Amino acid sequence: MNANLSNRLPLNRLCGLMFLVMSLIFSACAPAAAPAKLVEAPKAESQSRQAAPALADATGAEKIVEVEKVVKETSVVQEAAPAATAASKPEDVTFKDYGFNPYVDTIEDHYSTFALDVDTASYSVARSYINQGMLPPTDAIRAEEFVNYFDQGYAAPADVAFSIYADGAPSPFDANGLYLLRFGVQGYRIPEFARKSAILTFVIDVSGSMREGGRLELVKQALSLLVERLRPDDSVSIVAYTDTTWVVLEPTPGDNRDAILNAISQLYPKNSTNAEAGIRLGYKQALKAYRSGATNRVILCSDGVANVGNTSPEGILAEVRGYVDEGVTLTAIGVGMGNFNDVLLEQLADNGDGNYAYVDTLDEARKVLVDDLVSTLEVIAYDAKVQVDFNPDVVARYRLIGYVNRAVADEDFRNDSVDAGEIGAGHSATAIYAVQFKSNASGRIATVQLRWQDPQTREVREINGNFNTWDLANDFASTAPHYQLAVIVAQYAELLGNSPWASQISASTLSEYASALPGLLPEDADVAEFADLVARTAQIRR
Repeated sequence: MNANLSNRLPLNRLCGLMFLVMSLIFSACAPAAAPAKLVEAPKAESQSRQAAPALADATGAEKIVEVEKVVKETSVVQEAAPAATAASKPEDVTFKDYGFNPYVDTIEDHYSTFALDVDTASYSVARSYINQGMLPPTDAIRAEEFVNYFDQGYAAPADVAFSIYADGAPSPFDANGLYLLRFGVQGYRIPEFARKSAILTFVIDVSGSMREGGRLELVKQALSLLVERLRPDDSVSIVAYTDTTWVVLEPTPGDNRDAILNAISQLYPKNSTNAEAGIRLGYKQALKAYRSGATNRVILCSDGVANVGNTSPEGILAEVRGYVDEGVTLTAIGVGMGNFNDVLLEQLADNGDGNYAYVDTLDEARKVLVDDLVSTLEVIAYDAKVQVDFNPDVVARYRLIGYVNRAVADEDFRNDSVDAGEIGAGHSATAIYAVQFKSNASGRIATVQLRWQDPQTREVREINGNFNTWDLANDFASTAPHYQLAVIVAQYAELLGNSPWASQISASTLSEYASALPGLLPEDADVAEFADLVARTAQIRR
């Protein structure tokens, strides 16, 4: 059966939207409890704030809490905390220091608003440094990309577009009453047989810098893996660029693997790099092959270096922005180190309504382009934004860990002309907050609101749900394994980034926490690798 899921499960016919708070209770030796029952929410209104359904507590009882109808007139602009000194790095590696989110008093601003992000490159970049025996530059660290690299264990919604999850517990790293909250969004999954046809244009950097460390060879191997998964109704074009650009392969059916693989095999490193011209020709080819109702995607494979033509990020980004409305999205895949432009590749993906991954091994390439093929290619939400409305009667102050360069003004949450994040099929996105409660406070902690645009109907949708003090775990050890993973990963990112709020724990102590995770999540190889990575970090920092 090759029916497209959009025909089997059209979003505009969804009968409801669902929410879940994961109040999972564990004992030291007992198996993990099942997630709490999903609670159906009223049908979302696309342009109005509505009452938020409370989520099931430990007894399963449903509670409905009315949300105050507050219109935010102005936002309080907070200065980011001073950036920590960056680690040494080669002069031709380009990262950007975005600083850290500060603590915000709820009396001053009880809204926290940001664009969702499903990129994972920052974690892969840091892993590459650690595996080479070096600490990554502090400005290479984006905490949300560390957390979002890992499976969060959220159940995928069956009959609706998204589910919202939340849980929290006292911080294991702070004895002064600090709590860490996890808010997660999980999109519906699409089986590979039901995905749309993929009209792919590979834009491949074959400049001299791609010769270093076998970067181009890794790209060729990665794309060869992807080709093996293509269907007859898919299409592939290939554009290459150095100081000039050329079409390597005109649009070719996905089942003509010999022609595609032969074109890939002929690529070899040449001269300098004109990224702007390569991207321009790539989009031209993508429009030439464009097919309505299909996934039209440019896949850029590069180290991000640009030294010929328009070499500024602003000029190159201008080439990308104009194509989004044409229905062509972008996946940026970074390779190599030593001369690598992380900033350009991340911004290209953000502006191209796509995603950004860093590939340092063939296994990582397989994960991005084979195992997660549908998530990488098929978008289920455009301009996805989250707004967390903290209750000032319960929460004294809060701090969002990560998402620094994804901030959205509070008043722009319902401004649908503001660009936000894109979510692929089956993708989840998670945010970790550090929160301090008011003494003896009880009740609603926050209302989590998600707003996005349906990519098929272009209808704007919004859902929300409440998280309450009785949904908190009593201690860190009794929480769900995936919550523990997210918290420890976020703390690891803070440690590597020299966050001013990470000084209370050493790498060695964090390694002890991480070492317990593989036993809690024995089926997840990424978790075992993470525990090893933290142990390596502790050795390097000695």
